[in-house]
Amino acid sequence: MEGFLFLIILVLLVIILSKNSSHNKDIKSSIEDINEKLNQLKKSLSSPENITARPTVDVKPTPKVEPVIIKPVEQKPIIIEPKPIVADAISKPIAVPKPVHITEPIKPKTPVIPQKSWFETFKEKNPDLEKFIGENLINKIGILILVLGISFFVKYAIDKNWINEYARVGIGILCGSLVMGIAHKLKKNYAAFSSVMVAGAISIFYFTIAIAFHEYQLFNQTVAFIIMVVITAFSVLISVAYNRQELAVLSLIGGFAVPFMVSTGSGNYMVLFTYIAILNIGILAISYFKKWKVVTILSFIFTTLLFFSWVVKELFSNTLPHAGALAFATLFYFIFNITIVLNNLRNKGTFSIIEYGILIANTFFFFGIGLTIIHDWELQIKGVFTLSLALYNLVYAIILYKKFGLDKNSIYLLIGLTLTFVTLTIPIQFKGNYITVFWAAEAVLLFWLSQKSKINGFKYGAIAVQGLSIISLMIDWVQAYDMYNEPSLQLILNPIFITGIVVLTALIATYFIIKKETVNFKVLGFDLDLSLYKNLLLIAAVGIGYLVGILEIIYQSNQYISNQASALSFAITYHFIFSAALVFFGLKNKSNRFKKFVLLLALVNIALYCVIFYRLSSNEMAVNYNLQLTYNYAFLFHYIILACMVYFGICLLNHAKEKPVFGFLQSKVALWLFAMTLVYVFSNEVIIHSLKLAPQLVDVTQLETNYPAKNVNDVYYDDYNRTSFISDEFNDVKRQVIKIGYPILWGILSFIFLIIGIKKQWKQLRIISLSLLGITIVKLFAYDINNVSETGKIIAFILLGVLVLVISFVYQKIKKLVVEEDVDHSKNPDTHV
Repeated sequence: MEGFLFLIILVLLVIILSKNSSHNKDIKSSIEDINEKLNQLKKSLSSPENITARPTVDVKPTPKVEPVIIKPVEQKPIIIEPKPIVADAISKPIAVPKPVHITEPIKPKTPVIPQKSWFETFKEKNPDLEKFIGENLINKIGILILVLGISFFVKYAIDKNWINEYARVGIGILCGSLVMGIAHKLKKNYAAFSSVMVAGAISIFYFTIAIAFHEYQLFNQTVAFIIMVVITAFSVLISVAYNRQELAVLSLIGGFAVPFMVSTGSGNYMVLFTYIAILNIGILAISYFKKWKVVTILSFIFTTLLFFSWVVKELFSNTLPHAGALAFATLFYFIFNITIVLNNLRNKGTFSIIEYGILIANTFFFFGIGLTIIHDWELQIKGVFTLSLALYNLVYAIILYKKFGLDKNSIYLLIGLTLTFVTLTIPIQFKGNYITVFWAAEAVLLFWLSQKSKINGFKYGAIAVQGLSIISLMIDWVQAYDMYNEPSLQLILNPIFITGIVVLTALIATYFIIKKETVNFKVLGFDLDLSLYKNLLLIAAVGIGYLVGILEIIYQSNQYISNQASALSFAITYHFIFSAALVFFGLKNKSNRFKKFVLLLALVNIALYCVIFYRLSSNEMAVNYNLQLTYNYAFLFHYIILACMVYFGICLLNHAKEKPVFGFLQSKVALWLFAMTLVYVFSNEVIIHSLKLAPQLVDVTQLETNYPAKNVNDVYYDDYNRTSFISDEFNDVKRQVIKIGYPILWGILSFIFLIIGIKKQWKQLRIISLSLLGITIVKLFAYDINNVSETGKIIAFILLGVLVLVISFVYQKIKKLVVEEDVDHSKNPDTHV
């Protein structure tokens, strides 16, 4: 039977060789025909040379042309025509075409050349479909059919017990050798066909040894592994000798398949990954010298999948050898990281998208798998691992840039990886505010490095890190300023307040670092407007500065002061002082937008006081009586708030005299609102000071007798009753003030408005004065006269009457001045409000 099989193989070999010889004869005959045609063409080309020489001798009417040429020479002295022509010709290409030719070729270049479909590229590479099928496709199908036929025959012979185990393996090796020999014979004339046959031969070798090991147990695992390694090495050498990339891919696939072909389910990972590392080094070395990028890509994919699947399997079975796994992960990372860069240095070009992808994927795969191994190992070195990866990329970038001149985009990538891992180091290793402090400092450092090194890519990293620092600070605030946290934070010198100051300082430092930079720039297709970022930095600095102070004050005041109104007064006073400072610096700014903002802030603060914060002092007094406390902070601080209110009012008045950004400030309504606000604030001050100075405002003995605090369960009920009792006592005092104090105060304010209106010649203010006086008189007779003490009634009526008479006397005294003013105002209506 073996002889019969050998005979069939010989017949096939003879047929192939006979076809080869006949094909060679056809080629020789065609070459002879081409030579004959070339000789004929040479003979035909020799005769026309004489013919072309004759017409050149005959046709020489040069003497006739000379007199014709002399005529335009006589006209050349008229230089008037060429001068404008030359000027136009010079001016046109300089002014018009140059910018047009610069912009127009750029526009068609920007759109990327449309990618051709798979079928179009296939047609370009193989314009003759018949040739592709006959020379390329059929040989692959033929070798596949041949391999299948041989395998079917061998299987049939084995099923009939014609061939024993050793003979079967020998036949397989013999068939592979014959196919390899035929491929080598056809290598010179049929390179593509011979490479396909080599692939088939190597496949036969692999499957033969695998069957001999698994099915027949002709040799042990070690021998089978060594034989397959030899086959892999042989296939690699063949791929280099044939200079065929597809053979290298086959060698790579076969090399990675070897461990699975000889696997028995209980392998040694040290042997496995040592073999994979050696295989990668060999294959990648060939890829380096032959410039076969596909081999590099496949090698990375196969290695990553194999190692990842092994780590996952060992993790689930709780048998992961941590030290060995981390060592091999590091080894594979260095192999591919160095190989990708070496390929780029050898080719002296820029990285392709695929190479960038492999470099990034390799780095982050190693980072992820390394953290996984360290976490399962329960070692507290995650931050050290991350930082070491950052340092490696930094040193790697410096060496490649200075020693080998690697292109800048690749250096930017390595520096970007460095910054990424440096940024991740602190949150991985530490917790809390350390992360925020580190990111804030890193952002400033990156901006400084960008300015010194002129590498604009640093700025994008700095902006990202600065954003992370602000977000991290907000998270710290939420976690730290919780009233229920134990232990409580130390006053001012606590980690959270210091962290806020560091972030604020980083924002201010960043602003001054980039303050003088005005040129915008683009990196990797992204534009950065520096002027916009400077404004954002100022806004962020103001916001962070405000929040750092007010959050600390709210937290600490509630920790140390039991009266909520007193504690709140600290934060409100800080708010008004901060707002006043912001208005002060904002009005010095030349930007109208900023002036609008600070003036609007002043108006909002005045409205907030009139609507909400006016009752702060009275609330403090009520809580003091309720809880038997003696706090006086809100009452004292309200003078500071009033000072800020006065400053806001002065700023608004001064701005109204100029060209205001708000036209509303010069209207009559604004003056009315301003005057009414003054009346409201002074009226509230009368109530506050009346409550503060009233002797025995609340009868504490009666309060404790009627509403004692019984037990914890009744505390809310008792607190409500006590608060109601105190509120009633306060309201009695307020009613007396409203009926007696308000008429006197409003009369005085009316008189002051009148005097100012006369001196400043503000007719509208005098009208406000008379209106306020009229409201006071109506209120006095309609409301104040009822249920008021005789003493208060007498005082109010006498004082108000005196004020009314004084006002009337003043009007009579200055009647002439008022009339003259009205005449002037009618002539120049725009000179007065």
